[in-house]
Amino acid sequence: MRKVIVLGSTGSIGTQALEVIQKNPDRFELVGISYNANKELADSQAKQFGLAGDQVAVGADMAAELVLAIGADVVLNGITGSAGLKSTIAALKSGKTLALANKESLIVGGELVTKLARPGQIVPVDSEHSAIAQCLRSGSELEVEKLILTASGGPFRGFSREQLKQVTPAQALKHPTWDMGKVVTTNSATLVNKGLEVIEASLLFGIGFERIEVSVHPQSIVHSMVEFNDGSVIAQASVTDMKLPVALGMAWPDRVPNTTEPLDWSKAHTWNFEPLDESVFSAIKLARAVGIKAQTFPAVFNAANEQAVDGFHAGKIGFLQILDVISETVQAHTPESTLSLESVLEAERWARATADSLIAKWQ
Repeated sequence: MRKVIVLGSTGSIGTQALEVIQKNPDRFELVGISYNANKELADSQAKQFGLAGDQVAVGADMAAELVLAIGADVVLNGITGSAGLKSTIAALKSGKTLALANKESLIVGGELVTKLARPGQIVPVDSEHSAIAQCLRSGSELEVEKLILTASGGPFRGFSREQLKQVTPAQALKHPTWDMGKVVTTNSATLVNKGLEVIEASLLFGIGFERIEVSVHPQSIVHSMVEFNDGSVIAQASVTDMKLPVALGMAWPDRVPNTTEPLDWSKAHTWNFEPLDESVFSAIKLARAVGIKAQTFPAVFNAANEQAVDGFHAGKIGFLQILDVISETVQAHTPESTLSLESVLEAERWARATADSLIAKWQ
């Protein structure tokens, strides 16, 4: 029986985590939740699982305090954005296993996070990184040649830059295979999300950026792959249901039976893999450069993107200007000499203000 704290319990990842916990009472016990919005749903969740008031936190700061205050085996961090950094640090410092769906906290924290984590303490919940973790069981660390992240290509796969100038916020939210929140869905449309995942993969698995590739796979059935030094490629395939990586994150290294429906092999399947057109979608190239620079550059990249996404949905800038805002903000950044939580938070504040000024200028 694993005691679990779910942060961001009213979001997409959080609600699915609670479904898995409810379905498997012999494996998991929910001992705490946090939420930022939808109090009615959070109250309902607390009542359903018999949680007391001190087992429920509101907002990112209180979520981190909850992690430190409550005994648990696993913290599933499903908070959206870099606001989850404090909770990630709290989980690692308290010795709990961190099932990480909040990729931004690892990306912006960088070495602050990785140096705190003992081997195996961070278990990825992103479908791509969960897939890689599963594939890596097929060989030793020295046998790994490269990691191959798959990308659906988003709703604008095959578009030219001229076509992208005309897309609307409503179109950007129509992801072809996944049901996600506004920021993540928009990030998938710009491929910023895949850029963030490239940085995350390097930090999680200790693989250099030159050994991490992206392949466009519209069906989103193969969630990622690992190539080994003998030429073998191991892929993880499953239906598009986040409950599988969520359940694995909480139960790792064990699997939870009957989490999702298996693929139906009595039917024909066609899976396509295409090269990424980086001349149209430049987010991954920029993310690689940011990841190589490290320090507070990833924090600036992420914060500028969040402001730009808000600006796009508010009708202040066009779709292509999201990357323009990020790029100009990153280029203007001068990091402090020492990486610390304070320098990361200050870099984020600076990046948001800089991005907002660029957005205002382009309105």
